[in-house]
Amino acid sequence: MRVFLVAGEPSGDRLGGALMEGLKTLVPDIEFDGVGGPLMGAEGLASRFPMSELSVMGLVEVLPKFFHLKRRISETAQAVLDTQPDVLITIDSPDFSLRVAKLVKASSTIRTVHYVAPSVWAWRPGRADKMARVIDHVLALLPFEPPYMERAGMECDFVGHPVASEPVATQDEIAAFRATFELGDAPILLALPGSRRGEIERLSECFRDALHQFISDRPEFRVVVPTVGAAIDLINSVVPSWPGNPVVLDPRHIGADQASAYKRAAFGAADLALAASGTVSLELAVQNTPMVIAYKLNWLTQKMAERMVKLDTVTLVNLVSDTRAVPECLLDDCVPDKIAAALNQVADAPDAQRQAMDLTMDRLGRGGEPPGLRAAKAVLERMNA
Repeated sequence: MRVFLVAGEPSGDRLGGALMEGLKTLVPDIEFDGVGGPLMGAEGLASRFPMSELSVMGLVEVLPKFFHLKRRISETAQAVLDTQPDVLITIDSPDFSLRVAKLVKASSTIRTVHYVAPSVWAWRPGRADKMARVIDHVLALLPFEPPYMERAGMECDFVGHPVASEPVATQDEIAAFRATFELGDAPILLALPGSRRGEIERLSECFRDALHQFISDRPEFRVVVPTVGAAIDLINSVVPSWPGNPVVLDPRHIGADQASAYKRAAFGAADLALAASGTVSLELAVQNTPMVIAYKLNWLTQKMAERMVKLDTVTLVNLVSDTRAVPECLLDDCVPDKIAAALNQVADAPDAQRQAMDLTMDRLGRGGEPPGLRAAKAVLERMNA
């Protein structure tokens, strides 16, 4: 069996790696091709070009790279057509992935699977109908998504979210982490301004000023900044002006397992987190770490989002638990005063979020079969139906 996979950012790489592991368990002689990151590489994928080329978000950020991305779309689709895999699996990054699928479907009958349902329940509901023209099967991370996809004419399976099966940091791991980075018994505040360059550039100054306000009242806090290898140079250039004697977790040169262990221990050790919007809210929830979510967009992208977004929250913990337990400082509210106030609110009452975080993990499949294996089974069962 031959599978062509396409992932465009670190979260997709993680999904792809787990899916590939599941597929190898079920089909030992499977062959992989496509585009992915280090976790997919560890499962046997030789990426056709660096996945980091695709990690672009927002209209303003995409425009300068438009022609390069368009060329990569064409190259990737042609590679699929040339190799004729049994299935094309695109993973998130819909602006890239679905354009590849469209070109493939226009010239072949290759089966197409998209992993991560588009958030049509939040904005642009018409996307599901357009997607159904080029996608046969959707693997959904959230339990309420399949009806939206099926209504548009696609097969869809809820396979659970991989974060729900991630290990929780042990007390020994946390103690070793504190000792390694000389944190003592100080309370820890995680600062997570995103993994993409544009996010970090937009949020770093706001995060810095909010942290200054927060730590001026709570000087005992230490700041820890987990990041990804592609962002480390930018993080290292902005963090020296931050308060809290910040520790940057550099994942380079230590191996993927050690980098994951440090990140898990940091999340488990933290008393509080300030994070950009995204999957990171679930990573914090699985480690039971209270959080504040802050995010802003470029002006043009923001104005478009304001017209299309239908929800009053973007944080997955809030959406899955059907609560509003996690404070958000979004768009025009993403300013230092409001962020610092929200951090103080959560620091004073950290347990207020924990019930919502527990409910979220249960609904995402905690304690069940690994989502990567569930996804692999869903792919194979639908192909053989």
